[in-house]
This record gives sequence, C-alpha cells and structure tokens, in this order.
Amino acid sequence: MAKRLFGTDGVRGIANEYPMTAEMALKIGRAAGTIFQRENRQHTILIGKDTRRSCYMFENALTAGLCSVGVRVLLTGPLPTPGVSYIMRSLRCDGAIMISASHNPYYDNGIKIFGPDGYKIPDEIEDEIERLIATGEVDQLRPKGEKIGTAKRIDDAVGRYIEFVKATFPKGMKLDGLKIVVDCANGAMYKVGPDTLSELGATVIPIANEPNGININDKCGSVYPEEMRAQVIREKADVGIAFDGDGDRIVMADNQGRLLDGNAILAILGADYLKRGILGNSTVVTTVMANSGLEKALEPLGGRVVRTKVGDRMVSETLKQENSNLGGEPSGHIVLLDYNVTGDAMIAALQVLAIIVRSDQPLSELASIYQPLPEYHEKVPIIGEKRPSEEELNNIAKKCENELNGEGRVVIRYSGTEPVIRVMVQHRELRKAEVYCKEIVEKVSLLVNS
Repeated sequence: MAKRLFGTDGVRGIANEYPMTAEMALKIGRAAGTIFQRENRQHTILIGKDTRRSCYMFENALTAGLCSVGVRVLLTGPLPTPGVSYIMRSLRCDGAIMISASHNPYYDNGIKIFGPDGYKIPDEIEDEIERLIATGEVDQLRPKGEKIGTAKRIDDAVGRYIEFVKATFPKGMKLDGLKIVVDCANGAMYKVGPDTLSELGATVIPIANEPNGININDKCGSVYPEEMRAQVIREKADVGIAFDGDGDRIVMADNQGRLLDGNAILAILGADYLKRGILGNSTVVTTVMANSGLEKALEPLGGRVVRTKVGDRMVSETLKQENSNLGGEPSGHIVLLDYNVTGDAMIAALQVLAIIVRSDQPLSELASIYQPLPEYHEKVPIIGEKRPSEEELNNIAKKCENELNGEGRVVIRYSGTEPVIRVMVQHRELRKAEVYCKEIVEKVSLLVNS
C-alpha cells in the first residue's frame, strides 16, 4: 500500500475510491477478524452504519470479509456510533465496526473499528491491520465448512440504545415544558434524537430527519447549524440541538439563538460537575484546538484543563490517564466516561438539559460562563510529497506565541482527514489573530512548496 489507511478517525475517503473501495473493505474485514480471534472459539463482531447509500456496499463487503475468517457478524442497521459502542458491550461482542464518514458529505464514507472495551482501537492494532493487508497474510486464514462465519440482524438496536441513553437522565426528572429543536442531519440520529426527547416529555420540533441516502449532512447538522438556530428563534424554543451524521458530535443553540460549540458545552458541563463535586480529578480533557476561554471558565471554580492531540479517541485515552470523566473537542465530540466510552452527542445533550431543569435557568444564562477568545483559522494545502517535520511546525508556533507575549495561542498541525496543514491563532483581538495566522500560512507554504 502506497498510503497509510488509517487517519485520526479510522479509514475515510470518497466511496469507491481508494481506500474506501468494496475490495479494501473486504480485506479490512478479514484483517480485523483475524486480529480479534485470540482464543479457540467463535468470535462475534458487531457492524453498524449511518444513512449513506454506500453503507450497503461496505456493510456487505465487511460482512463477507469477517465471515470468511470464521467470525459471527451481528448487524444493527442505521445506528449512531456511540450506540454501536454501547450495543457491542451489551451483547459481549469481541469488537465492532462503524461505517460512517461522520460529518462529511454523503459521497464520502469511512470505517471505524472498536475493541471489546468499546474504545476505538489503538495505533498498534491499526498498524497490524495494515501490515496483514500489505503483506498478504490476510489471505492465509481460510476456515472451511461449519467454521465459516454467519451473519444476523439485531432486532430493535435503535430501541435498545434509546433506553440506554434515557437511563443516563436523572431519575424522576422530566423535560416537560421545554421546547427543543432537533436537527438530525438526515443521519443515524433521525429516530434516536426526536424519540428520546419526546419520551422524556419535551415538545420536539425535528428537522433534517428524513434520510434518503444522499442528504446526510446536506446543509444541516452540526457542521451547518444555521437552520436549527433559525428554527429556535422562529419557534421561540428553549434549546436547539444539531447532531452530525453518526451522532457523536453536537452543537447547541441557546434560547436566544446563540450557537454553542464543544468548548461552550464542556464549560457548562465542567462547571456543573465541579459545583456538584463529581468531576474526576477536577479535570476536563480537551484537545490542542480548544479555546483558552475554557480555562478561564473552569479554573476559577477549581478546575483544570488538560490538552491532548486531536481526535475523540485521544480524548478518551487521556481521560483514563488523568482519572477524569469529562472531555471533548471544539467540534462537538463530548465524552462522558460515567456513561459511555466514546463521544456521545445524545447523552451530552441530556446532561445539558438536566442542568437546565435542575438549575431552573435558561441555557443562555448557563452559557454565559464561557467567553471565548477570538480565533482565526487557515489551511495550507499539501500538493506534493514535501512535508515539513512536526518539529519545524512547532518551532514556528512557539516563535509566534512568544511574539504574542502570552496573550494568545498558536496551533499548527497536520490534518488527520485531508491533505492540509491546519493553522489556528487565538488572541483577544481578532484582527491580530488574523494577521498572525496569515503570516504563519506564508511561512508554512514556503516549507511545503520549497
């Protein structure tokens, strides 16, 4: 293989182009099935998917690959990524695969693999899958007869997940009297989101909840929350919620129509956890891309913010290391380890709604704790083979931060999902952040194109 298969969130690309071809999915299924079989028994792998048309193709290819190495396959149908993680653990499966490209357009797709603990597999297992495929060893395991695997669809996986997330909401508490706009991104949350909230007593106004295979994330969902925000204002709703295509990201809108990203949601949850004394190690875990406003919100309350590399998998791993139970990303991945081991947008929404009910305060009041520093973002395309080292990029970032005299933050990093270098500058003056960001882009462009 000329290129690495796995990025920061599994394998991802345009459906029917390398690496997201049916042939490669078959090989990934065989390789993953080979690795997960560590004992002399039949192993079980769960497969879930979002609502993209190409999911049918990849579901069949992965199933064929897994069955061909003797694995028993369970199929959930359309189900949010955190639901796949939960159902896998509930059914004592040996692993799980989610077919989704998250917030990307319908013509993209991806493959995420989970270990038996519900966490996304570490780099070492990803590397082993790639090695098995590259060396051809993936073709060596060929069980015969009754040792070939089987496939079976699970009844009501969505209903099981809905009952699970409802159980994370405080007992005896209801959402009566709350009007909530829910943007399901025409994705895997199209049933889970509205049904969960209505069953807890809310008045629900669903939008983008009619998936047809090609409208997932199409001007809707957490990446395009403007329609959700507009509906909140039109309907005089108390809260707006926008999910992404596979239900692991969330963006919210308060009762005044102001959008709240992952930073703001972490600040609201972190402040509540600190006040109630339930924040593990008094620590919130986030990534290098998080806004410095998060520290300013939580440190006066006795909280601590720890940053890690981008990706909800990195957040989950760091949460374990820091003995914390709350983490997330600005993009809206929120990990609440008390309930689930991966980003779970539905549970995050319910925890924020519980704070609204418990405090009897509107979301706009709760969100006022978070005051973000202005930030400016740019991307540097990587066209050729030349790639500056991370050390070179870090040196540029440190030099710029020194020039900002502690009044801002600079992040320069390779994207894990597209061939670009991302640049972010935070500063109390947006104009200054923009100027420094553009200067950095020029320097990085020279390194890439020299």
